[in-house]
Amino acid sequence: MKKNLAQYLLKYILFAVVAMMVVAGPGMAAERLAVKASIANLRSGPGSKYEVLWQVEKYHPLLIIEKKKSWYKIKDFEGDMAWIHNSLLGKINGVITIKAKCNVRSKPDKTGKILFTVERGVPFKVLKRNGNWIRIEHADGEIGWIYNSLVW
Repeated sequence: MKKNLAQYLLKYILFAVVAMMVVAGPGMAAERLAVKASIANLRSGPGSKYEVLWQVEKYHPLLIIEKKKSWYKIKDFEGDMAWIHNSLLGKINGVITIKAKCNVRSKPDKTGKILFTVERGVPFKVLKRNGNWIRIEHADGEIGWIYNSLVW
């Protein structure tokens, strides 16, 4: 009986390790950074000679998938991948809205006054957390509270 439990636990641990490697890539844990520049180019390859695929705003969170010298291969909240120069990223706790309409409120409660509403894909810096609520700041200086399930 004990042998079966040990085998089960070993299989479970191995499965968890393999799953983490698939998500993060070989040899590294997924690191989440955010854009610190006003606007950043996301490119098709690791260099400035590669095509710009799209641009993102300040505080846009990105998962680091691979590192090649000073270039990082990233994955965004939609699962899209591209390359970005590491000088454009910082250890900023960023989130991005994932719903079509997200209310940002005056306090961490559904009764809080709606200060403004944003669409899907708007990045924010996290200032603090209070239960399921996050105090956020947009690059333009607007601050408020958003419910955790509305962001990635």
